[in-house]
Amino acid sequence: MPDSWIDLPRDAEFGLATLPYGVFSTGGDGATRVGTAVGAHVLDLGAAARATGSPHADLLGAPNLDALLAAGRPVWDRVRADLVEWLTDPAHEAAVRPHLVDRDAVRLHLPFTVADYVDFYASEHHAANVGRMFRPGQEPLTPNWKHLPIGYHGRSGTIVASGTDIVRPTGQRKSPDDPAPVFGPSVRLDIEAEVGFVVGTPAPMGGRVAVDGFPDHVFGVFLLNDWSSRDLQAWEYVPLGPFLGKSFATSVSPWIVPLAALESARVEQPAQDPEPLPYLRGSGPWGLDLRLEVRLNGHPVSRPPFSQMYWTAAQQLAHMTVNGASLRTGDVYASGTVSGPEPGQRGSLLELSWSGKEPLRLPDGTERSFLEDGDEVVITATAPGPDGTVVHFGEVTGRILPAV
Repeated sequence: MPDSWIDLPRDAEFGLATLPYGVFSTGGDGATRVGTAVGAHVLDLGAAARATGSPHADLLGAPNLDALLAAGRPVWDRVRADLVEWLTDPAHEAAVRPHLVDRDAVRLHLPFTVADYVDFYASEHHAANVGRMFRPGQEPLTPNWKHLPIGYHGRSGTIVASGTDIVRPTGQRKSPDDPAPVFGPSVRLDIEAEVGFVVGTPAPMGGRVAVDGFPDHVFGVFLLNDWSSRDLQAWEYVPLGPFLGKSFATSVSPWIVPLAALESARVEQPAQDPEPLPYLRGSGPWGLDLRLEVRLNGHPVSRPPFSQMYWTAAQQLAHMTVNGASLRTGDVYASGTVSGPEPGQRGSLLELSWSGKEPLRLPDGTERSFLEDGDEVVITATAPGPDGTVVHFGEVTGRILPAV
């Protein structure tokens, strides 16, 4: 990567290899602007585009990312190239520098309008752990699991920006020993450390997107915590699947890392056996070497490796549309819980505590099987960038409030 006229340490959290997009505000008027994180700053992209005479000033001067997402791959590539030029060519410094804002002084917002939301179940290690816990003595994976990416439609209206407090959900639950269900706050509240993808370019109803069409439709990648009530879910999910146990809140990180920033992170996915059907095959690898970290009340409890995911985001998109379902700008889909083969790589408390049978002991001496009121969860991630640089995803955070 070229050098920037900004003082950017090589290990800066948001260097030129990342340049993620987000939405921010300053002051008390609440007006939102599109920005990109660079080092300790946020660059006001609309103002910088106007100052440099960019033809994309209208897109970048919008109050959120919706217009940029809908503009398509050629525009995404041009804007990113312009952004690198603005930050590296000294000829642009006088025009661009006045539009850098201290990152500590901004408020971050949900960066785009969420359309639909689909959550997948793509980690073989996670699915096998759940199967061993809930179906002991049987095959841990269901017969369809290695033939298609399993997923469900979630609730887009409860996707919230990182930092939003999460109210403990209430509903029906029934343990195996209870004679009848009871109503009350969830007592098995959990996290799911996931990676999210946002669609930019739409696709019409009745068509379908091939695996190789993934980079033409998906704008970028972010972190996602799909909060889960395991007790509500266990009682309700047979026969139709997740509902109230999942729909109360899903937190997303505020910075969207463009797909173009992840070329150096592309890796082969784990071997797939049996070979997927032809519509789930592509010409290049779309495994991604993302390294997640989960912290509970400041303590690292897990480091899930995204490179171990059995189904890739490109295969998920192909499966999601193979029946003719349309794509809309702002559609979100998530990987499902990211878990690796080792105990310290599990992306949920359900797995880390083995359904409460092996409580997790934290360094401060406390124990957790599931989340308690006041607990705060922070998920971060990095990926390899070009020339030995590191791509940073920022963080997605949430704190648990008591049930209403």
